Amino acid sequence: MKLKFSLLSILCMICTLSFAQDWKIYPYTPTGQVAFPVDEGRHAAEPIEWWYSAGHVVGQTSGKSYSFMYTFFHYPQAGFDGFRILNITDDDTGTFLQDVKPLNYTTLSTTGFDIEASVFLAGTEFWRNKEDMSNTPIPFEYELFASTTNAGLDIEFETLKRPLILGDDGYLLQGQSNYTYYYSQTMNEITGSITFNGTTETVVGTGWIDRQYGNFNPLTGEKYEWFSMQLSNGMDLNLWNIFTPDRLIPDNDKYKILSAYVDENTQYTTDDFQIERLAFNCMPDGEQCYSKQWRLTSAINNLDLIITTLHNNTEVLLPFRFFEGATSITGTVNSVSVTGIGFAELLHDYEDPDVTITSPSSGIYDTSMPITWNLNNPDDGRPIFYDLEYSIDNQNSFNPIATALITPSYLWQNPSISEGDNVWFRITAYSIDGVLNNTVVSASSSSATLSTNNSFLNTIKAYPNPTTSVFNVTFASAQSGHYTIVDISGRIVLSSEIGNVQSTSVSTKDLKTGVYFMIIKTDEGQANLRFIKQ
Repeated sequence: MKLKFSLLSILCMICTLSFAQDWKIYPYTPTGQVAFPVDEGRHAAEPIEWWYSAGHVVGQTSGKSYSFMYTFFHYPQAGFDGFRILNITDDDTGTFLQDVKPLNYTTLSTTGFDIEASVFLAGTEFWRNKEDMSNTPIPFEYELFASTTNAGLDIEFETLKRPLILGDDGYLLQGQSNYTYYYSQTMNEITGSITFNGTTETVVGTGWIDRQYGNFNPLTGEKYEWFSMQLSNGMDLNLWNIFTPDRLIPDNDKYKILSAYVDENTQYTTDDFQIERLAFNCMPDGEQCYSKQWRLTSAINNLDLIITTLHNNTEVLLPFRFFEGATSITGTVNSVSVTGIGFAELLHDYEDPDVTITSPSSGIYDTSMPITWNLNNPDDGRPIFYDLEYSIDNQNSFNPIATALITPSYLWQNPSISEGDNVWFRITAYSIDGVLNNTVVSASSSSATLSTNNSFLNTIKAYPNPTTSVFNVTFASAQSGHYTIVDISGRIVLSSEIGNVQSTSVSTKDLKTGVYFMIIKTDEGQANLRFIKQ
């Protein structure tokens, strides 16, 4: 019901758009590196190029809501010039039809929007400018025809808003070493017909058109999450988060891009935004998991939006696996409530957390030391929470220590165990919604040592604590051995020998502010000291 309300709001907006469209002419040359109609055509010097559309429409006979995505790719491979993707979803039932086929272009203009292709096992398909009675292209009006088994599109687009020029001039550096030319036509009135499961009916609705060309390649490059959003207040958003191969999202405009159409006189591109992933969704075969709900916040225009995919099954399997589907949007812009519709294209997938317990080790659990573990597959898009438990009955039962931890370390104060107890630890790691999860248990038990009863520890004096630049340790008698300093996560930050001395000093000026542990091992015994670096 929420999607139908949002779509109705957008359709009403289409009916009332009546501002002057001084740009709706050919040639149209906004400031920057994009011009119309020439940049609607093929760019022969660029290695990859695509023409993308997505839309939400309503059947005029059935009243059903449909969403679709159609894309031409120019990317020569295996004797073909590229391929096209056709997806249609019945948004009332969630039924999803997809079709990906290679093609050869029979017409591919380099001066305007005129594409015709011979699609393998599907016949002729085209997407091009409409023409007037004298066969002159009509600026920013298009016709698209595509047909495959039980599904097809025969629709027309009319662009109603000034094109959104991403990066302010249409050129973006993306990821580690790629570039792209990019513009969006964020609001298009759609009329025509749609065929779904063999039934054809007239539809009306709204669509989005994207154009990209360059060397940024979704087939081989860094993975991303992309969103288009059409809001009920007339604002439209184009949003990317790109991930490095290490699953990080650097905080700069090569990896974070938000472009906004605010009104006919205002648009901008920024990296001043945050995306929080609120829920995840795994495919039925378990091979891929994607995010399915996000919170977008940005200080510019005071954005606070919740984006949610409509369906869990709109995954495209070829030429590679990715998720492409309709979204609904709720939230506020400048503290005013809005709704909206959009699309999400998700190439970045998520894994269950892989955790290894790093301390205690060597069969000893010293209660003055933190319990630590490593997250072996971190992902900036998937914050992980941890529940920590212990067992002293050979893993027959586990008791809670702490829940919803956000760092891979915990110092157990006043543990409910006794000297010499055999103790196991269990860590459950999980995403915010619990869909991505994993559990790990200590490989073997550790014998508990209550350091407060350690006689060697009682002979040591350490000062100052907290410390700023130096941490001093004195012994009751000369000692030989070594010490190691670890941080709260169990990582070694310093180590050194102790050479038959009664005191030693450690420089702490280069340590970051926080809690540290100094592990001292000598012939007389072992002691663990806790100190704070200010």
